[in-house]
Amino acid sequence: MSSEQVERAEHFLRNLQDRICRTVEQMDGGARFVEDAWTRAGGGGGRTRVLRDGAVFEQGGVNFSLVHGDRLPPSATAHRPDLAGGSFVATGVSLVLHPRNPYVPTTHANVRYFEASKPGVEPAWWFGGGFDLTPFYPFEEDVRHWHKVACDLCTPYGTDVYPRYKKWCDEYFYLKHRDETRGVGGLFFDDLNDGEFERSFAFMQAVGEGFLDAYMPIVERRKGTPFGEREREFQLYRRGRYVEFNLVYDRGTLFGLQSGGRTESILMSLPPRVRFEYAYQPEEGSAEARLADYLKPREWL
Repeated sequence: MSSEQVERAEHFLRNLQDRICRTVEQMDGGARFVEDAWTRAGGGGGRTRVLRDGAVFEQGGVNFSLVHGDRLPPSATAHRPDLAGGSFVATGVSLVLHPRNPYVPTTHANVRYFEASKPGVEPAWWFGGGFDLTPFYPFEEDVRHWHKVACDLCTPYGTDVYPRYKKWCDEYFYLKHRDETRGVGGLFFDDLNDGEFERSFAFMQAVGEGFLDAYMPIVERRKGTPFGEREREFQLYRRGRYVEFNLVYDRGTLFGLQSGGRTESILMSLPPRVRFEYAYQPEEGSAEARLADYLKPREWL
């Protein structure tokens, strides 16, 4: 395995973190990211950047990490059991943005590169990532825009790519115990290795760079929408679903904790404020009840 591949991925990802942070700060206009550099005892480290109490974003985090170790955690070998016990190098950018205004959706994105090796087994590399949108008061034009950007960036890599990764996203960000998706989907891909590093790397870059094109126009349209206590309470309630998914199902959270990553950085994705309410049911016909129609996979384009 060439270390040049890791270096190229790391260079792109560091720059991507910088670009996303600058853009989010400009959109917010009221707060800046604070960086917390850290090192991992088992090897590697990262840069956690968190923005708090902004004019638009109540909290947001954009993390870069480059970690390595002598033993792959179980979550990384679930689909490659032949590599269990091998060494690894992983680098990526992961972000979650929790807006203050309930009419602005929460969003998550990540892109990553992974290399693994084990004596007697052919070395492996792959890319993964994607982005997804979690609205509280959805607007169909926003969801269609989100998916159009996703589709457009996939098209140069094959007409089957968007439908496949859109479906994967719908299936991955699904809360089985609630029988609903976490939001309105987007793209999700993992274990991407089509035998040609340059093509796979270019696709990962397209996803990372496409995130801002997909999300920022939605923020611009909705950030000034008036809201009251009712909308705010519903937003906090629905954030509970985000917590449930990240702590019960999310592979990234499991990988981070199992690999000895920095706990504060791993759990940065959780919202700053959230509430749970027993047996909550929105009023029939209300704007809050309308969300349920969006939490089922459908074709948006």
